[in-house]
Amino acid sequence: MCSTLIGHPIDLVKVRMQTQSAGTKPAFNGTFDCLSQTFKREGVRGLYRGVSAPMTAIAPIYAVVFWGYDMGGRLARKNYDMQPNEPMSLNMIMFAGGFSALPTTAIMAPSERIKCLLQVQANEIEKGGKPKYKGMVDCGVKLFREGGIRSVYKGTLATLIRDVPGSVAWFGAYEVVKRKLAEVQGKEPGELSPLNVLFAGGCGGIANWCVSIPPDVVKSRYQTAPEGMYKGLGDVAATLMKEEGPAAFFKGIGPAMIRAFPANAACFLGMELSRSMLAFMD
Repeated sequence: MCSTLIGHPIDLVKVRMQTQSAGTKPAFNGTFDCLSQTFKREGVRGLYRGVSAPMTAIAPIYAVVFWGYDMGGRLARKNYDMQPNEPMSLNMIMFAGGFSALPTTAIMAPSERIKCLLQVQANEIEKGGKPKYKGMVDCGVKLFREGGIRSVYKGTLATLIRDVPGSVAWFGAYEVVKRKLAEVQGKEPGELSPLNVLFAGGCGGIANWCVSIPPDVVKSRYQTAPEGMYKGLGDVAATLMKEEGPAAFFKGIGPAMIRAFPANAACFLGMELSRSMLAFMD
């Protein structure tokens, strides 16, 4: 939750930059210009638009992520007739990482849909309109009334396309860096200091967003677009390429990278500390 509170303003900047359409003068010149303008026009509250959705979902999301990772690890070990306590190869870790994104999407997709809509509706306010959604619950209820569960889960495939390879890179890079640090220091990976774990976790976050940013742009555009604007994800990608060129698929990469290292460093450290605590209690 702390990482969400700290990182949400940067995530808001990422989404707002990703959803700037071609053909109009860009509202923001970059990450810090977007932060500055948002703060001037909307105050601190504006920087936290849409935070209720990820704050509500963050605990179950990460619980399911690491549960899915453990389940993926069990499947990989079973496939190779390995014992539960045997260390996994890097390929097995990457498989388990990708597998973890499958169950997580059930929570992640609607959370992302609501969060993105709340984050970008300030554009309508600036044009003199009224905000369509009063908050997370109001947004979810209106989406359901207008289009049923399908509307609430709009962008689920895009979320999967982003998160499966992203999670492969996330867990894979974390484990590669952790093992390399352990090798250099002559230790086992489980003996690394919290500072080493923080560094490895941050590297995992950077690797994740290097892979995830293009599908994340497509997801943000699709989830915030009016109904009927796009025929599907392929249409979103084709329109982006035609109207804005390849650079459009990397919109928001600056804020994504700024947020990636500290947020994911904290996440992996929390995971390792929780595992150590549970092992101690056993």
